[in-house]
Amino acid sequence: MIDAPSPLVQPMTATGSTFDARALGSDIQRRVGVKTVRDESLARFTTMRVGGPADLFVVAHNVFELRSLVRFARSRAVPLTLLGRGSDLVVADAGIRGIVVQVRAEAIAIDGDRVTAQAGVPMARLATETQKAGLTGLEFGLAIPGTVGGAVWANAGAHESEIADRIVSATLLLADGSEATIDRAELGLAYRDSRLKRPRGDIPDEVVLAATFRLEAADPATIKDRLDDIRHWRQAHQPLGLPSAGSVFRNPPGDSAGRLIEAAGLKGTRIGGAVVSEKHANFIVNDQKGTAADVRRLAEHVRAVVAERFSVELVLEIEFVGDWSGWADVGGEEPLT
Repeated sequence: MIDAPSPLVQPMTATGSTFDARALGSDIQRRVGVKTVRDESLARFTTMRVGGPADLFVVAHNVFELRSLVRFARSRAVPLTLLGRGSDLVVADAGIRGIVVQVRAEAIAIDGDRVTAQAGVPMARLATETQKAGLTGLEFGLAIPGTVGGAVWANAGAHESEIADRIVSATLLLADGSEATIDRAELGLAYRDSRLKRPRGDIPDEVVLAATFRLEAADPATIKDRLDDIRHWRQAHQPLGLPSAGSVFRNPPGDSAGRLIEAAGLKGTRIGGAVVSEKHANFIVNDQKGTAADVRRLAEHVRAVVAERFSVELVLEIEFVGDWSGWADVGGEEPLT
């Protein structure tokens, strides 16, 4: 089973702040030098293909722009959400308030057995680039649909490997605007978790700018065979051709979320346009232009049934982000099996 990473979503919540999106967008374009778009639909920027608009949407093409945008939002107490490739998350139908920054900082540097990748580098690309360089250890990244920043944030893993196995350090933009490179031990990495998921008091979450990994030299052809094996496994076991957010739930200790969901007879269960995959029970796919609310209702239904039948409380792996206020008050369809 593959656990997709968190999508580099690091919301910074402003308490009761309001802003003029048009004026703020103009200010960003003038001060940072990047284009902003108001009321940009986020569905096409997520792998689940659902979600409403962002008040302001902007792309950070490099680390300089990323730093500037984060500092700008903090200085004005405007909510900020950082988005990688949009995997492992479901954006609310009402969208996301504040500024949404898609992180596209994608520089990679290789020095001996050390590889440093910026936050926006897709993990799959990192796996193939290190293979070409004759370095092994990040092949599992091919199975992770997110970016380096999100993978570090969630300690993403697949095929019995995870970020904690290879990371040496991460460069973070701290709450005070300064930068620091912290080593692996300070990241607090655990199963699909890190200190980055837990803001300290009212301090906004730290933002991943880049990460350095330690690998080993190996024959590029041998590494490529391993990548091919992973690619074939995914094609055989996962619904890759349909919109999804990756694994919905974390694996409970000593068990598999997919096994429990399948044992509960939930494969094929549908709410609206969202359905539990027949190919892999821990995937919800959006095969009929469903809504974010369809996906969330189905996930909650699956969790409730598994808890009732097996006394196991499944923990969500995907993140529900954005404005979910009142979503449960809107009438929804009953599950169909």
